[in-house]
Amino acid sequence: MDNAPLYSDIAEGPPGGKAYWVTTRDGVRLRVGAWATGSKGTVMLMPGRTEYIEKYGRIAGDLAAEGFAMIAIDWRGQGLADRVAEPSSLGHVGEFKDYQYDVEAMVRACEVLRLPLPWFVLGHSMGGAIGLRALSNGLPVKAAAFSAPMWGIQMKRWLRPVAWTLGIATHGRAMGKSLTPGTKRIPYTEIAPFKGNMLTRDKDSYTYMSRQTKTYPALSIGGPSLHWLYESLLEMRRLRKQQQPKTPCITWIGEMERIVDPEAVEDVMNHWPNGKLIVAPGAEHEIMMELPEVRKAFIKSVTQHFAAQL
Repeated sequence: MDNAPLYSDIAEGPPGGKAYWVTTRDGVRLRVGAWATGSKGTVMLMPGRTEYIEKYGRIAGDLAAEGFAMIAIDWRGQGLADRVAEPSSLGHVGEFKDYQYDVEAMVRACEVLRLPLPWFVLGHSMGGAIGLRALSNGLPVKAAAFSAPMWGIQMKRWLRPVAWTLGIATHGRAMGKSLTPGTKRIPYTEIAPFKGNMLTRDKDSYTYMSRQTKTYPALSIGGPSLHWLYESLLEMRRLRKQQQPKTPCITWIGEMERIVDPEAVEDVMNHWPNGKLIVAPGAEHEIMMELPEVRKAFIKSVTQHFAAQL
């Protein structure tokens, strides 16, 4: 594990954060970032699509204030990790299960860095899909928490069969690396004005996210490939059909969620033996980047949930 860049100026995390390069068993170089202070255990933060370690610097500070260390990851194809398609701005993955190689590398990093036990998982959006699969595969954590997990994607009813048809038609072909129609090659926060955005009602958080990718463009990616969309649809269908793990879990979703499918989230949580679903009134997709009162309530409930397992 060699040292890697960590852009503390935009992360605004607690002191002592460090980043490292790690390599997956299929040869992809990733970046992990750790804020290792915390006596109550370590939170494995699994970011969403397009995201990167620095986005969660403030969350690392919130968790540190409650006694938890945190480690985050740049998934393959985003952040400073190896890009897996051209152009590099394209969100792409070979197969959705490839993200589990990234999870393995994250777990090894926790072991090498001797991060405080016990370990917990906190997944946002796409990180919620990756995290749920990892739990089903035996991820060694005591409890789980999710923010707007991607267990379904919102799209107009007539678009859903079109998405499946396009995915099947382009699967394994060069067209699969085409940008999904309706998406752009630059980050959402750099093209969408704050007013009417689908992420958060908090202007400071929106500016925080936009400033990060403008300052370090290498962190950013744009829309997903048709192949990524198809792979994600397959994985979400599998996740909803499986028997859910017994790991104690708390999940938050915004009342005004417009990106992931709230019905899918509710369906999964209804079948989770030790699960609890919380709907944040008025909130959008980015629960951890929402208005201060929402963010504080989220951190309080999650850290209390984790502490109950100690």
